[in-house]
Amino acid sequence: MPIYSERQQNIAEQISDNDVTISNWRDWRWQLKNSVEKVETFERLLGIELDPMERGKIELTLKKFPLSITPYYLSLIDVEDFRNDPVFLQSFPMPEELEIGKKDMSDPLAEDKDSPAPGITHRYPDRVLFHISNVCSMYCRHCTRKRKVGDVDSIPAKEQIEQGLDYIRKNPVVRDVLLSGGDPLMLSDDYLDWVLTELRKIEHVQIVRIGTRMPVVLPYRITEDLINMLKKHHPVWINTHFNHPRELTASSREALRLLADAGIPLGNQSVLLAGINDCQRIMKSLVHKLVENRVRPYYLYQCDLSEGLSHFRTPVGKGVEIMEGLIGHTSGFAVPTYVIDAPGGGGKIPLNPNYLISLSTNKVVLRNYEGVITTYQEPEKYESSFCDRKCDECHLQLKLEDAEEFRSTGIETLLADYDDTISLTPEGNDRFERRNDD
Repeated sequence: MPIYSERQQNIAEQISDNDVTISNWRDWRWQLKNSVEKVETFERLLGIELDPMERGKIELTLKKFPLSITPYYLSLIDVEDFRNDPVFLQSFPMPEELEIGKKDMSDPLAEDKDSPAPGITHRYPDRVLFHISNVCSMYCRHCTRKRKVGDVDSIPAKEQIEQGLDYIRKNPVVRDVLLSGGDPLMLSDDYLDWVLTELRKIEHVQIVRIGTRMPVVLPYRITEDLINMLKKHHPVWINTHFNHPRELTASSREALRLLADAGIPLGNQSVLLAGINDCQRIMKSLVHKLVENRVRPYYLYQCDLSEGLSHFRTPVGKGVEIMEGLIGHTSGFAVPTYVIDAPGGGGKIPLNPNYLISLSTNKVVLRNYEGVITTYQEPEKYESSFCDRKCDECHLQLKLEDAEEFRSTGIETLLADYDDTISLTPEGNDRFERRNDD
């Protein structure tokens, strides 16, 4: 019986010797079990034959950086033009990965140096990255954590996870925890449920985010069971990683629908990749498809200085050019923030076209996306609030708790379910005055 496409049917039958059903194909565990990890398997399933010399170079690459592609993601490759196909280029190893540039680094973001506890990267004041999985459903060729992903000897044990949780418990400044990897959704529902439950017990943790590429490379992982588990731990946010419009398929759209319908805010982090999405037309199509599926484009990353990624990197000017083609040319909420994750652990630095031409005491000179030059008049009178850190003497209202929407009085107070008052006592009651005296 057909699964989704004739090609997917063909791939599935070759994997399972014709003993396959639509439920097999849509079972994420079946997909993982049958991941393509050898070049000859890749060639056989797609009917592609590589040059023997090229195959030998690729095998050398695999000795350092492993191959793993889900049958689902493999089925998206355009066999007629596979060498230019964005799915192929993101998933299949290339000899260029062994070319280490002078400025390449194994850990360009200094995540290991900024790790005060196992699995924890604490770079920003109020949030931490919590590394809870080193394995992915697919090994992306442009991964910034190639030093960790696929290292089966360093999959965090439960004891390591506990040490990370303990760090978060002891640091009340942490209000936002990003679960990352690898891919956190490679964990079982029960294991991830345990991690989220422990985080939700920590009073100062307000937000939990999950970074995952599952909706892109293995959308069948987004099951009803997973959704029901995640809903118990709201507010949970999810950022995924679509890089090209062709990755938004019927299956990935369904995965996004399930997540969005569960009330989970969705964002997307793309990486600017040479020969894959370094084009205004491609990026505009991608962000339009994302927002159509209730996914907010969050970041567009300049490719990191990780070892073996030189062939993916573009000049920063290409990223600014793409932003010129988005800002003003499409909805503001469809425009991601273009960033460089600073080498050495400096964090994300936003980069945008320059719209500020000049400024003086009274005016600001600006240009818009069309090149129109205009001015903005500064206020004639403005007394800035000088902050001397003496908050108790500040004239600004610093009551930062939620405002009360209503206040009940009299008998209404006793009838209100939202008010804990159990009695009303007139002023001057002798009995209560005796209590106060005591």
